[in-house]
Amino acid sequence: MDRIDLFATFARVVECASFTRAAATLGQPRSSVSAAIRLLEDRLGTRLLHRTTRHVAPTQDGLAFYERCLRLIAEVEEAEALFRNTVDGPAGKLRVDVPGRIGRLIIAPALPDFLARYPDIAIELGVTDRAVNLVEDSVDCVLRVGPLSDSSLIARNLGELRLINVASPAYLDRRGVPERPEDLSRHEAVHYASPSTGAVEDWQWLEGGRVHGLAMPGRVTVNSAEAYIACCLAGLGLIQIPAYDVATEIAGGTLVEVMPEHRAEPMPIALLYPHRQHLSRRLRVFIDWLEPLLRERLLL
Repeated sequence: MDRIDLFATFARVVECASFTRAAATLGQPRSSVSAAIRLLEDRLGTRLLHRTTRHVAPTQDGLAFYERCLRLIAEVEEAEALFRNTVDGPAGKLRVDVPGRIGRLIIAPALPDFLARYPDIAIELGVTDRAVNLVEDSVDCVLRVGPLSDSSLIARNLGELRLINVASPAYLDRRGVPERPEDLSRHEAVHYASPSTGAVEDWQWLEGGRVHGLAMPGRVTVNSAEAYIACCLAGLGLIQIPAYDVATEIAGGTLVEVMPEHRAEPMPIALLYPHRQHLSRRLRVFIDWLEPLLRERLLL
């Protein structure tokens, strides 16, 4: 194993906080990863990692060396790229993870265009509403909606998703049409529980530059966007949802927007990937293709 490989192995262990997970993402035995770190520490003459039975974390020297490793790895990759055959197009497999509805309604139908442009790239598309760990799950890029908490990741902000309030005509015929927040006490909502935390958000709206919330009554709670929309279509209550998600239903009259003057705060949407310096050619072209698609189709 050459020095750059040692540096890359060390960086992966730091990012995974685990020898076992790092070995799995690198496709190597755990013993090989452990041996590589011992060899690197012997060469440098310093301890790079704090090790426990459950967790691995960089020492102060290890953290400083990790930052230097990232720069060195990026410089080597850029130097190699200067001498690669530029006639060859990007190639290889990309693992991408996106929210379920966005994957099904927007990305999957558009993929033939991307694959036709780049015939040597294969896509492994994860479609789920749960948050994934890019490093541990060996994912190249994820699309996330909502506030971000992964400070170690590079985020490319795409904009904001407009949220609207909708209900089925049958529900509105039965319960009346709410026109202002005061009317919500006489209505029910379909509750959406976060797939990651299980938390159910209050009904929200913006007024006077402030976000207001209300715990709405409701007898149905779901944890997927598909079920959320299906329950609304069945007349089980009001929902708050991104406009793109129900554009077809609104156009067809199976769902109706209510209280347009009292919408929830828009939700940020961003593309996330581990390190700007480590973007492969295939990931760069995918992001360049995906970004305008999402801006056109999502930010209605």
